[in-house]
Order: sequence, then structure tokens, then C-alpha cells
Amino acid sequence: MQPTAQRLGACGRAAAPTPAVPLRPARRAAPCALPRHACAGAGASPSRLLQPLARPCGGGQRSRGLSVAAAASSAAVQPAAAAEAAAAPRPTGDLPKNFDPAEAESRLYAFWQSNGWFSPDDSAPKAPYTIPMPPPNVTGKLHMGHAMFVTLQDIMARYRRMAGHPTLWLPGTDHAGIATQSVVERQVEASGGSREAMGRDAFVERVWEWKREYGGAITNQMRRLGASCDWSRERFTLDEGLSAAVAEAFLRLHEKGLIYRGTYMVNWSPKLGTAVSDLEVEYSEEPGHLYYFKYPVAGSPGEFLPVATTRPETILGDTAVAVHPEDPRYARFVGARLEVPMGGGRTVPVIADDYVDREFGTGALKITPGHDPNDYEIGRRRGLEVLTVLNRDGSVNAAGGAYAGLDRFDARRKLWSDMEAAGLAIKKEDYTLRVPRSQRGGEVVEPLVSEQWFVKTAPLAGPALEAVARGDVKIVPERFEKVYNRWLEGIKDWCISRQLWWGHRIPVYYVHDGAEEAAAAEAGRGERYVVARSADEAAAVAAERYGPGKTLVQEQDVLDTWFSSGLWPFSTLGWPDEGAEDYRRYYPTQMLETGHDILFFWVARMVMMGLEFTGRAPFSTIYLHGLVRDDKGRKMSKSLGNVVDPLDVARDYGADALRFTMATGTAPGQDLNLSLDRVNANRNFTNKVWNIGKYILFNLEKVDDAGWAELAAADFSSPAALAALPLAERWVVSGTHELAAKVTAWQEANDFSSAGQALYAFIWGEFADWYVEASKARLYGADAAAAASTRAVLVYCFDRLLRLAHPFIPFVTEELWQALPHSGPALIAAAWPEGGPVDAAAVAQFEALKDTVRSIRNARAEYGVEPSRKIGAVVVAAEPGLRAAAAAEAGALALLAKLDPERVLVVATLEEGAAAAPPDARVSLVVREGLQVLLPMAGLFDAAKELARLEKQRAKVEKDLAGITARLGNPNFVSKAGAAVIDEARAQAADAGARLAEIDSKLQQVRALAAAA
Repeated sequence: MQPTAQRLGACGRAAAPTPAVPLRPARRAAPCALPRHACAGAGASPSRLLQPLARPCGGGQRSRGLSVAAAASSAAVQPAAAAEAAAAPRPTGDLPKNFDPAEAESRLYAFWQSNGWFSPDDSAPKAPYTIPMPPPNVTGKLHMGHAMFVTLQDIMARYRRMAGHPTLWLPGTDHAGIATQSVVERQVEASGGSREAMGRDAFVERVWEWKREYGGAITNQMRRLGASCDWSRERFTLDEGLSAAVAEAFLRLHEKGLIYRGTYMVNWSPKLGTAVSDLEVEYSEEPGHLYYFKYPVAGSPGEFLPVATTRPETILGDTAVAVHPEDPRYARFVGARLEVPMGGGRTVPVIADDYVDREFGTGALKITPGHDPNDYEIGRRRGLEVLTVLNRDGSVNAAGGAYAGLDRFDARRKLWSDMEAAGLAIKKEDYTLRVPRSQRGGEVVEPLVSEQWFVKTAPLAGPALEAVARGDVKIVPERFEKVYNRWLEGIKDWCISRQLWWGHRIPVYYVHDGAEEAAAAEAGRGERYVVARSADEAAAVAAERYGPGKTLVQEQDVLDTWFSSGLWPFSTLGWPDEGAEDYRRYYPTQMLETGHDILFFWVARMVMMGLEFTGRAPFSTIYLHGLVRDDKGRKMSKSLGNVVDPLDVARDYGADALRFTMATGTAPGQDLNLSLDRVNANRNFTNKVWNIGKYILFNLEKVDDAGWAELAAADFSSPAALAALPLAERWVVSGTHELAAKVTAWQEANDFSSAGQALYAFIWGEFADWYVEASKARLYGADAAAAASTRAVLVYCFDRLLRLAHPFIPFVTEELWQALPHSGPALIAAAWPEGGPVDAAAVAQFEALKDTVRSIRNARAEYGVEPSRKIGAVVVAAEPGLRAAAAAEAGALALLAKLDPERVLVVATLEEGAAAAPPDARVSLVVREGLQVLLPMAGLFDAAKELARLEKQRAKVEKDLAGITARLGNPNFVSKAGAAVIDEARAQAADAGARLAEIDSKLQQVRALAAAA
């Protein structure tokens, strides 16, 4: 496929120019297709004031037009980055109070797609990365399974795109032969017509009309979730190119003798009127009956073999009764003939066969080769007649005698009633049946012997097994290799013909000597045929092989939908034209991501077909996700009423929250129990990200345009730039670099859950809870240079955090990135941050200060100090480096722990802190070895209330201890209780004693503080 002009346009790399941005009108009839912060005009708010997360009182005054030049010594500004920043002008719009997914998502999606950022960037430096999307059925409606694959594949595509790979995520839909024909046929019947009355050509055209009108529904729904696939390359399994590939594949397999026509037992769907694959049959346990009856011995009145069956109607097709050769009960009957009940005098032999289970039923097994797959194999092995008694519509045929014309289930009831009347029925028991049902139509499938087209799969399965064994194809998770191998090792020939009109018509042309002969042949079939890519080619081949003037009739059946889907990774890229640009550049693909439930339906077949037709495995990695279940672990179904619509969830919580839940909620291959509480928690996470961005923007209001450009170019990725920063900034930059390295490694390993959870923990638990709060000490202080440095670090780190989070939550991150100082036209096209230097000493020191803050917060809560009350503190740090760090960050300590900054003292020994916190008026907190905090708590809390609480607690623990001690002192208890029970009681006593000692110590301390007050 040749790239379109759009694909060759904006490549989305850092050097690309900023897209043209129109002014935002005061009123819009439709959402603008560009990020809102790139728009300006009458609709813009007159004020750019943004509410911060929190602002302490007494902050320093900030002057308008403040530059970040003071931070230049610590933030290296690179010329290239500065040039890019100039290409991303400062936005003039405002961020709203809350992120509005309903307004933003469609606008941002249109912005991305209109600028060509979903297409591969041929100038990207790394190797191409291709993901063939599993084509959903054209009849489909987006469900949670689709939402899962859209989320995971979009994460992969966005990461690889940002990491410098020309990334092709290739979308498309499947023609879904059975499902689509059924939908349109119901429409035709509803209007009073029928498929047969319309005729094949008219009906197929009606299906195409339906496809043109409704076929894009599911792909539009995928767009709602942010799917960044290359829609300019979208394919359909019945489009012209893929149809040509299907004909070519059939022809090549036939030429190699791997496709043949034969009569075998298949799964027949009477309602659909077609054969269905073994893989498309689902077995369900349902209540039924086991019917016991007499099989009369011919010529021996009153003598019979007792036989049991779950399907009495198939008695009419019996051709033998089998017993186990070692069963003494029936040994004398072997070789005898039995009269088929209600069979008009027809007789069948008694045979001995090891297959018979002597414990099931009566131990005598009726053999119906025409209507049971196991009986069919016995019949083939023993040379039994195959008698078919059912028509293709499920009714009894002429071989059924008096029951001809009855539906199979009506025949079951009628036959059993007649057998009861004839004295042939013994009993009917309730029995749980394993019922085969069509996955597509839901009806009971009938085993039926039928002439079909088959693929010999054993020659194809061998190379597919070897590809995984050699490591050419890696399956994630690895445990599914055994499942893959087991299926391929036991694979049966593949029935590829379907009795439908919608689909790829089998490219077989039957050759007749004239039109009269062709018309007389059943379905136009004959013994002579040719296989060709087209009708013209078939005529030429037939003339050469059989002479001129022949009449050709194409095979009426179509191919199994999975046949065309098996070619998907390479047919979509131009095969069989191996010179096609996309085929040469993007095949083999790198990633096949799909649900583990179609490992057989689709994945294994793609590996077989890819190796057969291209000589290469179609992809190097198979990533299998699990099923999405409800919050109780049940499969979602309409009957249970527990189906969750992903579009409803995206509407209520935002697509980002749903995506983040999908990505982080489970490991590869494991099912996800979807809880809306978790989705809501992840919406809170996106809100937290939004509020961080608003806080940063609020603190950039007074920065002039030159300063804005400098912020966009701020770079702390060198050791020198990092070393020049204050402690808190070195800590957060180091943490951001560490996070980038870890997330990159997890992305490369396709461990999206770990990557997402790490992002959540750092952005919320570290960046927001610690650095954003600590930054206020400098931003609202009197030191302009420190404030400028902090602004640069906030922008630098948050920029990288937005990049790291973008594959997971693309909408909110793009909206924020466009509003902040940045380089390049869009976050979707920005470079991936791969880590940087880490100051381990700074990290250790700041972590010690965090522990200090936690200890102070815990003590305040424990003693009931009013939240708004600022207290003094003496930090005793023995190690000089940590002591210097604590002194330098005293302002941040005061802010984070709600201390009075004028009463924070950092000393080396307890003696130095005695004056500020006398021993009898302080609480001593041991944070870690060599680090303590002394809190002068006298008079800061209600001592009487605290003493009463402790006395009450002490009385309870003392009572518990007395009870345990009494039990241990009771000889009866000790003699009767086991060793484990006694050991547990002793451990409880020790624990209670320790808690009692702790409370006594606390009581002593509180009394001392009360006296000191």
C-alpha cells in the first residue's frame, strides 16, 4: 500500500513544526479539532488566574514578568530544545477547573488524527514496530474485551511511537460470515422477504449495503477510547486486496495437495444451514434425560439387550450395538443381530469393541456412525454403514420411516412415546447433558456426515510448533505455550467450507460439457474442477486441461471466516505482492496482542499460514490478555444482567480512567474482575494529575514569554545540572529519572501493570504529596532564584511524567502538556524519556527527611495536637551531611510537618537541643539510627483527655493479660491444650505485656508534660 499524502505529512517528531492553530470563536457549533490551550479569542477567559492546590500564608510577593534566568545555572538550556520551544508558542487559554472528558476527548482525538500522528513516521531512527489489530466483527458492538485490546495495543503503539520506532498499528474489521448474514437475513425476513427469494447476487448486494451503512460503528467506538491506529490503512477481510490474497492462498494450498474435498462428520447448525468449526462449538451442562430401552434379539422373542441413550431419535440411524469384549454379561450376544426399535424390522449386529465403557448406562452402546463423532470413528474402523436420518434443517428424512418430516426434538418425544406403548421402554432418568451449541446461533449443533472442503493441517502444524520451540515466536505468558503445543500436536484437518452466501466464495470451478449437464448437477458440482484466482483464469485453465467450450460453475460454498483472518498479518500489508512497500517495510510484524480465548481460532492458524506463505513467522511476540469479568468474577452475560458497557464507563468516568483500570488491573493471561470502584479511584488519579498541572501553571503566571521558552528548554539530564540543584530538587529529579528507566524496562517487557502502578505511586505518592508540597516553601519564599529553580524542576519533571503516563492516559496528559511549557507540536509525537543521572546520596537524605515528617505527623495525631497549630521541633542528626541537608530544607520540613519555621532547630546532639526542648517537656521520636526529633509538646494538647484515654487503654490491656495469664496457670488448660495453642497463648501474653509497658511509658511522659505545662 502506498502511503497517502497525509501519512507523509506531519511526522510528529520533535523537529516537526507546530500545527497551525486557529483562533477559538466565542461560540462553536462543533468542538475545535485542536487542544483548547492552543486556541485563543473571544471565548477565552479574561483572567489567567488558576487556583493552586494549596498556598501557605505569608508567601513572598512575585512581580509580573519574572524570568527563569536565575535558574539557568542549574538548568542547562540546549539550543535545539530552545528552538523547538519557540515553535510551541505560549498558550493563551485557561485550564478549566476540572478536566472535562466529554468535551476534550473528541477534540484531542481529531487533533491527533488530522495531523497524521497515527501513521508511521518514516524518519524515525529505530526499526519499524507493527501491531496487526485483531479485526472485530463488522457486526460488533464494543464490549469490554474490545476495550481491553484497544487499551493494551494503544499503550504499545504510543510507547513505540514516542520511543522512535516507525509504528504501524494496523486496523480493520472482519466480514464475520455467519453473524453478518444472519443480521441481514433477519432484516429481510422482517420485511416479508427471504434470502432464497432474493437470490444470491441480490442478497449479497443487500449485505454490502448494510456494511456501508453500519459497518463503521465499532471502529468509531474504538476511537472513543483513544485508539491511535493508522485509519488510513484500515482493511476489511472482503476488500479487493484481501480477497485476492485469499484466492491465492487457496490455490497454493491446493497445488500442494493440502486442500481436498471429502465426506466426513462435521458440526452442522440446522438453523444457520452451515457447517461450523469444532472451535465454534461451545458445550454447556444442561438438564436432560438418559433413556433406557430394550434392543430385541432377532429371532429370540422376549430376549433383548438393555441399552441407554440421551438421544432416542438417533436410534433410527443405528447400524450396530457394541459391548466390551471382556464384559461377561453380553459375551454370548456378540455376533447376534438385533432388531432396531421402531425400525420397521431392520436389524443390526452386536460387535465387541474396547471403546465401550462398561460402567456407563447398561454397558451396551448403540452405534450411530451418521450422528455421533465417536460412533463415526468406530464405524470407520469396523466398516459399518453410515446411515443419515436427519435432513440439513434438523428434520427426520425418509430413512426415518414413520417419523420422516418431524423435527429432531419432536421425533425424540414421539419415538419414546411409541416405544413406551410398544413395551420397549425400560425407564427414563434425569441426567445432566453436555450439550454442543453453536457459538454463533446458540442452537444445538448436530453431528452430520457431509461433503466439505478441508485443509490438511498436520504439515502446517509442524513448522508452527518448531517456531515456538526455537524462540522465533514468544508467547506471553509462557504457560500458554503448553496449550498452543497441545492443540497443534492433536490438530485435526480443518473444515474450511461454509454453506453461506456472504464471504469469500471458494475459488473452485466445476467443469461440465454443457449448460444442460451443469444444470442437472446438484449445486453445480461435478468430479472435474479447476482452481483459479478468477473466472477468466478458470476458463483458460479448463480449456487447456479439458478442451474448449466447457461450462463452468463456481463452488456455491464460501470459506470459513478464519481462513481469511489467518492471512491477516501479511495480506493487509500487500501479500501476495512481496514487492509492496508496506509488506517489505512492516512484515514480519512484532506484536500480536489478543485474548487467550482465540489462541486456537486465530493465532495458531496465523502462525501456520504465515510460515507456509511467507517463510517467516508473522510476528515475534504473542501477548495474551485474559477475559474481563464483573466485580464478582463472573463472566459478563445478558442473562446475568452484569454486562458493563465500556462506552458508558468512558462517558461517566472518562476514557483515561477506564484505560488505566484495564492496564493495571491484571497480569498477562489473567482475567480482570472489573470494579467500578477501581475505575472511580483511577478517575481520582487523573484528577490528581490535572490538579498538579493547574498548580504548576498557577505558579507560571508571572513568567514572561522569554522565561516560558527557557522553561520549555530546561534540562537536568546531565550529572552537572543535577548536582547544582537543592536537595529536594535533586531528590525529585533523581526519582523521575529512576521512574523513567523502570517504566521503559517494563514497557519493553510488556509489563503494563507494573509500569502503570509505578506511575500511579510516584505521581501521587511522591511528586504530588511530597515535592509539590515542599515546592511551596521556595515558590512562596523571598528567594527569587530558588523559586525560579523550583519552577524549572516542576516543569522538567512534570513534562517527563506526562510523557511516561501518556500511553496509559493520553487525553488528560495531552491537554496538560499543551498548556505547559514544552518542545514540539504534540505529546503524542514527543520523544520518550529514558532516564538520567540519579543522586543516590540526595535520595537517601530526602527519604530521611520524609521519615522525619512522618514521625512528627504521627506524634501530632497521637497527642491530638490541633491540625492548624504550628509547633517547634529540634532535629538531632548525628551525620554531618544529613544535618546540613535538614538545615537547608528546614523551610520544607516546617511546611510539610506544620512546624513553626522560627522554632525549627537542627543540632548534632541531644544536649544541644536541651534548651529548646527540655527533657521533662518534650516528646522524643527516634526516626532511625542517628536521627531523632524532639518536640516541645508541653501545653500543646489536652493532657487530661490524653491521660484518661491511656488509662482506659491500660485497663483493657491489663484485663486481657490477666485472662491469658490465668489460662496459662490453669493445669487443666495446660494438660489438654496442644503445644501450638499454648505457644500462641504465651505469645499473646508477651505481646500484651509489651503493650502494657509501652502505655506505662507513655503515661509517665504525658504526666511529665502536663506538669511542665
